[in-house]
Amino acid sequence: MPTARLLPDYLVRRYHGWKATTYEDNKGWYRHLAEDGQHPRCMVISCCDSRVHVTSIFGADQGEFFIHRNIANLVPPHTPDGHHHGTSAAVEYAIKALKISQLIVLGHSGCGGVQGCYDMCSGRAPELEEESSFVGRWMDILRPSFEDLPEGEDAERVRLLEQNSVVTSMRNLMTFPYVKDAMDSERLSLHGLWVDISSGDLLQFHPETRNFTTV
Repeated sequence: MPTARLLPDYLVRRYHGWKATTYEDNKGWYRHLAEDGQHPRCMVISCCDSRVHVTSIFGADQGEFFIHRNIANLVPPHTPDGHHHGTSAAVEYAIKALKISQLIVLGHSGCGGVQGCYDMCSGRAPELEEESSFVGRWMDILRPSFEDLPEGEDAERVRLLEQNSVVTSMRNLMTFPYVKDAMDSERLSLHGLWVDISSGDLLQFHPETRNFTTV
């Protein structure tokens, strides 16, 4: 078994800076969170991309958002097959245990996972077609949306596929019985968002028009 190494100095310095400032100034709040547990009203499913900083976008503090991140902010269909399902487990916990009232799927521009799906489906990324590729098999969730893309420039089609990743996840969320039940009883609302990293623009999905428009 490989031996773990100690944190690099720059991360140690950042931690001590946080402990001496942010934590020290809000010590009571952190203790409250520890003692009272978490009671977030909102779950956000977003991409692993380091440029997508969910709490910064919404100015959220600790304890406000229950956040799950994965490649391309995808949610698979409800499949209780006994295998490991990290995303599905997070959704189940958010709905059943935390009883969140808002569920957001957040996509973004320049998504490497979506680009990989686009390249794979275009025959440009044979390595992702390999059965051993975790990324490729994960992006199979989005593959049907590629087939529905209109003709056009690659950049525009990739942007549409990024937004389709949000819609695909929302559609798949509705296959979870407890998500559907919570929405039918109006205990839960579902939201689809896409953020442009360069401009900072945030777009939301309108179910009536099936389009994304600026918030």
